[in-house]
Amino acid sequence: MLATLYQRYADLVFGVCLKYLKDADAAADAGLDIYEELVKKVIKHEIEFFKGWLHTLTRNHCLMKLRSQKNKRTVDLPDHLMQTEEMVHLNGVMEKEATLNLMEGCIEQLNPDQKKVVQLFYLEEKCYNDITTITGIEWNLVRSHIQNGRRNLKICMEQHGTNQ
Repeated sequence: MLATLYQRYADLVFGVCLKYLKDADAAADAGLDIYEELVKKVIKHEIEFFKGWLHTLTRNHCLMKLRSQKNKRTVDLPDHLMQTEEMVHLNGVMEKEATLNLMEGCIEQLNPDQKKVVQLFYLEEKCYNDITTITGIEWNLVRSHIQNGRRNLKICMEQHGTNQ
């Protein structure tokens, strides 16, 4: 029942929060905080006019939030101390490149049948039947070579420091 009542006045709460906080995301977050606060306070207070009481609770919550922000100090950090999105992206690309290079080396270490079947299945995205036609290897052996090749690739990559 409290949730239904709160839903009825959710726009009021958001509007009051937006008026004081002047940021839609902060107002939405404050609305959630107010609902949590409401659950605790509704038990303690005798409420005759819910809308007015909720408005006062919302206003007080926002004012307290603004007061607490005044006491927080922020410092601008120099750009050289900040990690940019480009650097993070570049690190991810470099890691992926290293993993691919390791995988290529491990594929080269597979026995010739496993190597051919793994390349056809994973890199060229061929199905078992197509691989059977291309290589002349029986369907069951194709399946076995793929399973064994994948296991051997995993072992090789783990031995060389990558858990893929």
